[in-house]
Amino acid sequence: MAVNLEGQLVVAISSRALFDFEEENRVFEAALAQDSGQGAHKDGAYMQLQLERLDQPAKPGVAFSLVKKLLAFNTDVKRVEVVMLSRNDPVSGLRVFRSAEVNKLKLERGVFTKGRAPYNYLRALQANLFLSANPEDVRAALAAGFAAATVATHSVHAKSNYPNEVRIAFDGDAVLFSDQAERVFQQGGLDAFQKHERKRAAKPLPPGPFMPLLKALHRLQQEGTPQMRIRTALVTARGAPAADRAIRTLMDWNIEVDEAMFLGGLNKGEFLREFEPDFFFDDQTGHVNSASQHVPSGHVVSGVSNLLT
Repeated sequence: MAVNLEGQLVVAISSRALFDFEEENRVFEAALAQDSGQGAHKDGAYMQLQLERLDQPAKPGVAFSLVKKLLAFNTDVKRVEVVMLSRNDPVSGLRVFRSAEVNKLKLERGVFTKGRAPYNYLRALQANLFLSANPEDVRAALAAGFAAATVATHSVHAKSNYPNEVRIAFDGDAVLFSDQAERVFQQGGLDAFQKHERKRAAKPLPPGPFMPLLKALHRLQQEGTPQMRIRTALVTARGAPAADRAIRTLMDWNIEVDEAMFLGGLNKGEFLREFEPDFFFDDQTGHVNSASQHVPSGHVVSGVSNLLT
């Protein structure tokens, strides 16, 4: 019988999101900057460096903690599948698998496209989430209907105070919810936004790109193992009275979050520092940059805030 991933939480992740390949990437970027028309050879120095370091395990990257904890749900039953989905060449992919083995990550599958965009394989993988350091790939994945984020590779790494909890924090508008309300805010300001949300408090917000992921995490929590649990947080610039609609929307979806922070425009970074997520998702670069000083963070290149970026 053919193997399939149906019913599993599937995370597709690039090499730079999972491991620290920043030094190697600088070699690639330098070669790209110096390229004088020899495009076919621009990745030669990078490939050679990866080959030379084939037996040198890469250090954990920004999303390492998230992946390691999710894989811990695979006890008696396979509940989570993590697949490498990378622009790396196959030789570099071999180093990724060796690095995973040394770091005790059980990875079985990978797609390495040697410079070509890999996001088109997300559908075949039935992916619930795509994490990459390449904004173009993330934007294309979001456009195709997948939850995706550009990993801020400069983020601090997750702390280890909650080894038995996968902690994930989400922004609201343009992430869990659509950017409908955010458009009103940007066009009319705070007063117009609050009036709009108060009037529609009983009407659920349309889902955003990460609603299916939150739903899948909720299902994993219910079906999972007592050794590992998931703790989620909604961290939003919304405040009262606009908080009402966000809560009602989650209730309408029959999805619970463990914590909700309605900050009314306060800096999210300090609150995330206290929550200590393994990953935080936001659509605005300012919030991502602030959060990345405290927690692993990713930019969701979605919604009206990213139309001109």
